[in-house]
Order: sequence, then C-alpha cells, then structure tokens
Amino acid sequence: MIKMYTDASTKNNPGPSGVGIVISTEARYEQLSIALENEMSNHEAEFEALLKGLNYLIKHNLTDETLMMYTDSKLVASAIKKKYVKKDHFNVHLTTIQERLTHFPLFFIEWIPESQNKGADNLAKQALQKIIQKK
Repeated sequence: MIKMYTDASTKNNPGPSGVGIVISTEARYEQLSIALENEMSNHEAEFEALLKGLNYLIKHNLTDETLMMYTDSKLVASAIKKKYVKKDHFNVHLTTIQERLTHFPLFFIEWIPESQNKGADNLAKQALQKIIQKK
C-alpha cells in the first residue's frame, strides 16, 4: 500500500503557494516540498498538491499498489469522492486528477484534520518560504 499525505500553503488568497507531499511505502519514504510557479487560491493549491503527488508516483512507477491519499482539504476530499465540484474553475483540476487516478488499481481518499497532517504541512510552508524569498 502507498500512503500519500498532501497539503498546500498560500500567502494571501490568491497568492504565491507551495505544496508538501509525504509518500510512504514499505520500501521508501519521500518528502517533497514544491514551490508553485503561478499564484493561486488555497483551494487550487490543495488540488495542485494532490496532482503533483500523483504525477510523482506515476513518474516513479509507483502505481501497482493500492493508494491511500490523505488531505486536510475537505473540498479536495469531497470532490474526489463525489467526482464533482460546485465551482466550474475547479473542474480542470478534478478532471486531471481523475485521469491520473486511472493509473492505480484501487485508491481511497480520506480527509484528516490538520493536526494529523503536520509532515505535509511543514513541507508546504517550506516551499512557500522559498518562493516568497525569490520575489
């Protein structure tokens, strides 16, 4: 089983954003801290965190196991479960994520409180600081 924790951090809303991703399997443990190029809302950044994590798994051929995704974004967790978003501008994110999820034999997404997502949260804040310092 692959476990993936994702989070985003945004300054202002919209504004510069960073994402944090923690991936663990029986054989590996990865921490990704990625500064995002475009300014976006916190919700968009949360979708982007999940997408970046899925892209990483696909690129590294980590797609042959069940995937458990954890996020502290209720919007993202709900959108993936229901295959629906209320606001049209999130549709592009949802559609892209749904396409990436076809690479996995089985997947689940679960909302978790921020207190259980500290690893990804810290990585997202580090990525945000990197992009703020560049400006």
